[in-house]
Amino acid sequence: MIHNEAMPTSESPPPRKRRRWLRALLITFVVTVIAVPAAVVGAGMWLRSGARGHVFPLASVPAAPVVMVLGAQVYPDGTPSPFLAARLDLARQLYDAGTVQAVLVSGDHREFRYDEPGAMSRWLVERGVPERKVVQDHAGFDTYDSCVRAKKIFGVDRMIVVTQGFHVDRAVALCRDAGIDAVGVGDETVKRFERAWDRGAFREQLAGVKAAWDVATGRDPVFLGPRETGVQDALAN
Repeated sequence: MIHNEAMPTSESPPPRKRRRWLRALLITFVVTVIAVPAAVVGAGMWLRSGARGHVFPLASVPAAPVVMVLGAQVYPDGTPSPFLAARLDLARQLYDAGTVQAVLVSGDHREFRYDEPGAMSRWLVERGVPERKVVQDHAGFDTYDSCVRAKKIFGVDRMIVVTQGFHVDRAVALCRDAGIDAVGVGDETVKRFERAWDRGAFREQLAGVKAAWDVATGRDPVFLGPRETGVQDALAN
């Protein structure tokens, strides 16, 4: 006697086809399990190599004409988040010490109501940095874009870049790859926000893979536009 449940139906694929599908699924899974960690490790090695010897403590970083502050979250009322405020404070200290003569603030201003460079500029000016010394880049949508635009749009050849410690290797490596003689200072003060710091450090692993891909493909920034003289004007004044 043949039981009905053993009979193939038109709704289920034959066993051989199911096996092929299962093999393909397992191969895809294995390749992914191997490839993703390999990409993360490889990108991390490349970034650390690119930044090696070019990251310094605040007190001993070599002087440069410009410091670039990379954007981060700004609250709806226009207040920089603690992570961004810490970056800005490094730039303020470098300016006050005479280590730099101008500040380039590069961030996201993709939407009218969200303006990272404007908030960054206000923060610095309110704390004593002359407005004429602060230059805004409104199309720094990610670290790669900020570095390429600093070179191609603002004509920066030598600078300090400031960000958090877990991000500084990527920032320095990308800016140096863009043709800038860049060194970096990494902030560690916001480690007190442990969960946010850990999330940022975790995301940085994946961001490193994207950075390596951006360099390998040589993509253009989201927006390039015409050459701007803001940095040269700030240095001249």
